[in-house]
Amino acid sequence: MKKAIHPKYYPDAKVTCACGNVFTTGSTKPEIQVEICSKCHPFYTGQMKFVDTAGRVESFKAKQAGASKKLISKTDKRRLKREKRLQEELNRPDTLEQLRKSK
Repeated sequence: MKKAIHPKYYPDAKVTCACGNVFTTGSTKPEIQVEICSKCHPFYTGQMKFVDTAGRVESFKAKQAGASKKLISKTDKRRLKREKRLQEELNRPDTLEQLRKSK
């Protein structure tokens, strides 16, 4: 194996959950902060609990809706670019005198 290309491995990395549970595991980071663990996850505890932290589902849906609105075809992009280039050419000064006045 090549030297100095692999991350340092911490065999006793400390994992801290938002519920207060702390345990150790092997990782490439010395400390890890998690939002949910086996002590507080509904699948393992059997308790009904809503796990969606910070509105992840809603933010994902909003991001997807925004992305679909911004979608334009390649032909439209080309047409807009061509129109922009033509406008720049029309706004360009025709003579040296006009160029000096614009500065």
